Amino acid sequence: MEALLCFTSPPAIAILRPPLTCTSKKRVSGLRAKLDDSTDPLLQAAINSASLRYQEAHRPDPLFLDTYAGCFVPPPVQTDIKQHSDHYCLATRFIDDALLRTVNHIDGFKQVVLFTDGMDARPYRLGWPASTLIFDISPEKVFKRAAQKLQDIGARIPRNCLFFHVPMESLDIQQTLCAKGFTGDRPSIWVIQGFPVMTLANFEDILVLASNLAMSGCYFLGEMPAWLTQTEFGTKSTTRQWMNKLFMSNGFKVDMISFEDVARDLHKQLALRHYNKILFAAEQLRLSDDQMKAFWKEFQRLEEQGDEDGFEEL
Repeated sequence: MEALLCFTSPPAIAILRPPLTCTSKKRVSGLRAKLDDSTDPLLQAAINSASLRYQEAHRPDPLFLDTYAGCFVPPPVQTDIKQHSDHYCLATRFIDDALLRTVNHIDGFKQVVLFTDGMDARPYRLGWPASTLIFDISPEKVFKRAAQKLQDIGARIPRNCLFFHVPMESLDIQQTLCAKGFTGDRPSIWVIQGFPVMTLANFEDILVLASNLAMSGCYFLGEMPAWLTQTEFGTKSTTRQWMNKLFMSNGFKVDMISFEDVARDLHKQLALRHYNKILFAAEQLRLSDDQMKAFWKEFQRLEEQGDEDGFEEL
């Protein structure tokens, strides 16, 4: 997992496009949440995050470029050029770097699963290698709205890559992922940022899903709500112990990532404000469901072969 924890790296910009604007273990079922147009909190949260990305992209020395964020933000679009870097934008850069390092420099990582708010432009703005399969799990209504805006401005997925949406409201997310082409016998990297987590049970369902499908040695990283720890956030040792127990119970070894460390390694000043998310990176230690099936199939074959050899000796 050391590769994910190397903060210092070239900017995660990858695809420079012209600026665009816009006038088994357990089966996981749908992660449901109601949506309600103009008063929809999920839609507003996604727009707020897009606004932060838009503002960051217009700084003199941006952490990343997101030429698509502006089409998600209702006019007038404000640009607030701040001296300090926002936690969310630092997390976005950390995740971008980890994704690009993994898919571009580690053989076999061609499956990317993104738990998002529905307005994540990573499938469009990052430089994915050919044959990458990208799966976005997010609120269907927000995703459809964002997809229409992206279509209106002519946004395209990088050539020779495939992009699939899985509504978080799906009755069986695991089955839907697999039906769209995900396989648990190939490496994958999993990311969560912006995805609406309402309860601890919601987040545990996400961990179970990743544990079921991710091969041993695969990665899961991103942001989780700090209130999930059910402890004083300032007590880092207690928070760390709680996270270790939660992740390890689902087969993951986890590290808490310090925003201060990320900011320092990127030569940025961190904004002095409370942030209610924890940045983490985890590695899968268990075998996926598909790996276990292959293991038992081979085990059964060897047993049958042994029985036949023993019978011949008799």
